[in-house]
Amino acid sequence: MHNWERLILYRKKLVLPRIYQLVDWFSWISCVFAILFLGALVYRFGFTFTDDMEITVNRITKIVWIVFLINTTLSHLFSNENSGKFTVWTWILDISLYLTLLPVVFNEPEPGNFAYWIWTALHSHYYRSGVLLLMSFTILSGFFVRLLGRKTNPSLILAFSFLIIILIGSGLLMLPRATYNGISWIDALFTSTSATCVTGLVSVDVPTVFTVEGQIIIMLLIQIGGLGVMTITSFFAMFFMGNTSLYNQLAVGDMISSNSLNSLLSTLLYILGFTLVIEGIGMLLIWLDIHGSVGMTLYEELYFSVFHSVSAFCNAGFSTLPGGMGNEIVMYNHKPLYLVLSFLIIFGGIGFPILVNIKDTLFYYVKYFFTVIFSKRRRFVKKVHLYNLNTKIVLFMTAGLLLFGTVMILAFEWNNSFSGMSVSDKAVHAFFNSVCPRTAGFASVGLTSLSTQTLLLMIVLMMIGGGTQSTAGGIKINVFAVVMINLFAVLRGVDRTTILHREISSVSVKRANAAMILYLLIVFVAIFVMTLVEPHASVMSLVFECVSALSTVGSSLDLTPKLGDAGKLIIIILMFVGRVGAFTLVSGLIKQEKQKNYRYPSDSIIIN
Repeated sequence: MHNWERLILYRKKLVLPRIYQLVDWFSWISCVFAILFLGALVYRFGFTFTDDMEITVNRITKIVWIVFLINTTLSHLFSNENSGKFTVWTWILDISLYLTLLPVVFNEPEPGNFAYWIWTALHSHYYRSGVLLLMSFTILSGFFVRLLGRKTNPSLILAFSFLIIILIGSGLLMLPRATYNGISWIDALFTSTSATCVTGLVSVDVPTVFTVEGQIIIMLLIQIGGLGVMTITSFFAMFFMGNTSLYNQLAVGDMISSNSLNSLLSTLLYILGFTLVIEGIGMLLIWLDIHGSVGMTLYEELYFSVFHSVSAFCNAGFSTLPGGMGNEIVMYNHKPLYLVLSFLIIFGGIGFPILVNIKDTLFYYVKYFFTVIFSKRRRFVKKVHLYNLNTKIVLFMTAGLLLFGTVMILAFEWNNSFSGMSVSDKAVHAFFNSVCPRTAGFASVGLTSLSTQTLLLMIVLMMIGGGTQSTAGGIKINVFAVVMINLFAVLRGVDRTTILHREISSVSVKRANAAMILYLLIVFVAIFVMTLVEPHASVMSLVFECVSALSTVGSSLDLTPKLGDAGKLIIIILMFVGRVGAFTLVSGLIKQEKQKNYRYPSDSIIIN
């Protein structure tokens, strides 16, 4: 048999594996050039541009464009059979990339006809940059999701992704065009951590230190941190690539609490869809309230609305107003603004699974209504359990805490910080300041003017936080509810923890107790260390600061700007641990033991 015949017969064993390896190598090269392109964009918008810089950036863009074209062509010509099929959106994105070749192949048509406008649009710098930017995000997202295929601990990948974004964000905030007069590295790191971890604590005054470009960077960090880095990267990878491995899908599904692999992409779409729709509605309502009444131009009003809608829904607590939401230009005659911000915080804090469950319930009732009214058969199978147990606990606890907090704050501050306000203003500000300690960080009055009782109540609300799988922090409502239900069951002498005719699993009870104890231990250690590095601060201020940081709240008794570098580093660590999740982070660092098939003899410990 001749060599060429042997090559044809065994091409799958001799040729294709090497081709697949070459394609894989080129995909890694594309990741490097994607980072290079993003760096060029940062260089373009972060520094004062000159003609020489323009030429250099254009050359980099052209090289990246060529590399992406080659990588896309190789991926389609030699796609691995095990990699899966390309999605429709993959083809749309790739075709958009290939369309950038038309202005290169064909000369510019005569002005005035349809071909000229098409040629001009495809030749546009904005079109090519937009396509390359989307391709860069897709390639890098695929890289991060493929890391899950290495069977690395998902908890560590989640923590590492947040760390990378924080470091990138701190570098972006130090760009010359991001600030008016520059910023120190520790303050940039502090601000980036606070924005990415959707906390809201700031060591510098945001509106006076950061330019509009810097504030936009902060807003993007808030949005990325609120949604979650892996949520965004998983969406790009699965939406535009569609060829992730089974292990990748299982790992991503565990991160976003998807019920099945079939609903994985739909769950990601729901998360992004809910975020954009709710933030869009919030932006519109905020703009309608402030339009023409705060002394801003139309552009400034729209920017204010977008920034505060994102900040509120992501429970970040950042504001572009000097003094925050206690600024006099919005303090009076803007009750709708405070109510809109409050409900954005609530929606962001109850969690995406709860929002999906509420959406399904609303769609069910709409379908039921139209079936009963307009259908001739009028046959409709009724569902008994519309809300799952997790939804019921979160909604009941949220409503109870909001009502309790509003009444208590109203009672304690009626003649204190709320004195001089009308009854309606007092009610609105009491509600707003009851919502915000549950990880939002806004405040309509100076926290130092509040009574000691109100501050203690806020500390408790900050510790409880919002719902799981949400933008909120704290030990979470679910954990607090399970701990209290278990406590009540133990006091009654019941050996099973039940609520709403459902028994809570022993695993959930153990994890809830462990999460709460771990939170209290971390807070205690942080407060103890802070008393050593910040001896000038009062204990109340340190407790408030540490709880606020670990719960990613963002409220402070005016202590944050006074902290030294050591104190800021401790708060940075607390914000990072609070956003990633203390229980998630610690369990990811500790080696997990395998399930044992034997049990030791049980014994009793004297408790009381």
